[in-house]
Amino acid sequence: MAHSADHAIWADHAIWWHVYPLGFTGAPPRALPAGSPPEHRLGRLAGWLDYAVELGCSGLLLGPVFASETHGYDTTDHFRIDPRLGDDADFDRLVAAARDRGMRIVLDGVFNHVARGFGHPQWWRRDGDDFAVFEGHRHLVALDHANPAVADHVERVMNHWLGRGVDGWRLDAAYAVPPEFWARVLPGVRRQYPGAWFLGEVLHGDYAGYVARSGLDSVTQYELWKAIWSSLHDGNFFELAWALKRHDELLASFVPQTFAGNHDVTRLASQLPDERHLAHALAVLFTVGGVPSVYYGDEQAFRGIKEHRAGGDDEIRPEFPADPAELAPYGWPVYRLHQRLIGLRRRNAWLVRARTSVEHLTNREMALRSRSGDDEILTLLNTGDEPRRFPVRIDGLRVLDSSSPGGQEPWPTVPAHGWAIFGR
Repeated sequence: MAHSADHAIWADHAIWWHVYPLGFTGAPPRALPAGSPPEHRLGRLAGWLDYAVELGCSGLLLGPVFASETHGYDTTDHFRIDPRLGDDADFDRLVAAARDRGMRIVLDGVFNHVARGFGHPQWWRRDGDDFAVFEGHRHLVALDHANPAVADHVERVMNHWLGRGVDGWRLDAAYAVPPEFWARVLPGVRRQYPGAWFLGEVLHGDYAGYVARSGLDSVTQYELWKAIWSSLHDGNFFELAWALKRHDELLASFVPQTFAGNHDVTRLASQLPDERHLAHALAVLFTVGGVPSVYYGDEQAFRGIKEHRAGGDDEIRPEFPADPAELAPYGWPVYRLHQRLIGLRRRNAWLVRARTSVEHLTNREMALRSRSGDDEILTLLNTGDEPRRFPVRIDGLRVLDSSSPGGQEPWPTVPAHGWAIFGR
């Protein structure tokens, strides 16, 4: 079942601010000792909602908030807020604060695996004489998705938090879960909460097939994420052109969730050898189809390298200061660039389902035309060392934004390492 017209229409207008709460709020790396009073950190996140709204975001895509042993993806109780973050009252205040600002909230549901401290070993999947584990992590035990009790548990968890005011679920490691499991669970949840939105974490493979078999609304568009930074890193827009052709085909059946960074990958600012090209990545993200998200800190050009070792995610999941006034001054121009491009996206909400064609292509030059009906946006990217005149049609279009706003370039000439976006 692909995205149908009767549910989650609001997601067409969503721009997510993606936050990893344990890192953001400076929570300790391990669960509090049993019996410890909760530490009320979620209020710190509530204090940043105005910043997210001013950025242009309309929703919070939250990392794990449930009781866990360490990083949040080793859940011990899906019905309990992690005491390192607070308690039910703290969560309710965060939901209310988001509601007051017209913001949606999507929670991270880790339903592929649990911590060994989760209990219910009768729900765990066996692998020979032992229990199956997630990707070699002995402390992450795989749930048995063929067991009806597991499906019943997941449905109850989803309904519980949707009833508490959230709007949807990001399903962690969905790629490791048989799509038929979601097809069993989601119809009952949708009957109770027809407006809920369901996003699956899928890294590669047949995205459209997974959506069709699972009944999810969307999956993470890792192919496009990889092509955006990699094409800029290598000076090879042919990679991005190939990924956009694939992206276009996906949009025929569902709307992918698009991003230039998240909690699992090296920061965009650390991937690019030339910081001027950060803008080119964002210009692509916000002018092609999809439901975009901004990973907290990326809007300030935070840096951070993902490393494959214990604690290797710490650098990309940092603590935020008490309030925006404490952020470093050099990040604010990138914040303002995000504001401009998100604003352009919101004024052209039709882009969510737009099809994009590549009209001019070299290693370091690219012209993208995104269309839906009579609407169109033309994005010109030049990462070369010389100004370039693009052989494209711009009649009837005006400059909506560019690397030199207010500049009087004889369009469609784009300066060295520059970009321009045209529309009606």
